[in-house]
Amino acid sequence: MRKLGCLGVIAVLLAVGAAFWGANQWGGPGPARTNVTVEVPAGATMTAAAQAMEKAGAIRDADTFLWMARIFGDDTPIQAGEYRVPAKISQSDILKMLQGGKTLQRFVMVPEGMPSIMVHERLMAAPHLGGEAAVPAEGSVLPDSYAYARGDTRQKVLDSMQAAMTRYLAAAWAKRKPGIAVNTPEEAIILASIVEKETGKPAERRMVAGVYSNRLKRGMPLQADPTVIYPVTKGKPLGRRILRSELQDKNGYNTYASAGLPVGPIANPGRASIDAVLNPEATNALYFVADGSGGHVFADTLEQHNANVQKWYALRRARGEM
Repeated sequence: MRKLGCLGVIAVLLAVGAAFWGANQWGGPGPARTNVTVEVPAGATMTAAAQAMEKAGAIRDADTFLWMARIFGDDTPIQAGEYRVPAKISQSDILKMLQGGKTLQRFVMVPEGMPSIMVHERLMAAPHLGGEAAVPAEGSVLPDSYAYARGDTRQKVLDSMQAAMTRYLAAAWAKRKPGIAVNTPEEAIILASIVEKETGKPAERRMVAGVYSNRLKRGMPLQADPTVIYPVTKGKPLGRRILRSELQDKNGYNTYASAGLPVGPIANPGRASIDAVLNPEATNALYFVADGSGGHVFADTLEQHNANVQKWYALRRARGEM
């Protein structure tokens, strides 16, 4: 009886030891010395996922992983996708990752003021996206960073970009200030695209919007250089000075040749420029010119503006730019 009792104690100790070993193996650091990327294709079983993890070096043995998953895990199904597996991650956390669908996120970034032709180029160059997408309508994309997974289509990402603009513009338009110079959300996007291209200083956006709003209300030409450039380059940098013939060209966009808004946006404006147009600075200013520091100096009268222009020309001559 005493011998049987000893055997029982030994069996219990072995069971406890095995359980401790298993728990340590399950929750302890994994073998991967660096981050690894593992793709679990659609329809893959847990066995296939475990084998992919073993092949990538994220786990030591697929069979052991499956055995411990049955003991320590649950029956929540895994999800397909591309996974970024951190170095030394435990097998327990790998299972949670697979079951939670925490797949690797890639991003396409659209900066504020990027024209649609360049948004299209960026989409087409993004790795691991499938299919084609047409150049989006100018002004239809909300600048932001957009996540995608391997195998997503370019059209799906573009749809997300355009849906984001539709939602933001609707919400911003609903909160617009009374008496603004634009009458429709579409006009707001057109003017916001000009504001976006005219200043890179966030603090100036509402002031620039105020100047253009004043000009629109008075029937004055906006005289915005970016609207002259747009028909020539579709929004890409011109790389040279504007030609006199381009300033005189009546093409629907040139706001030197015609008063009012151009026929469409000249870029994809960001949230701040949209907000600036819908709540412009209350100002009497009708003019502005560069101040040499990346910003602008504003004027209420043409006389003041001409004096500011001469200061700008003098600064450029001193820099050897003229």
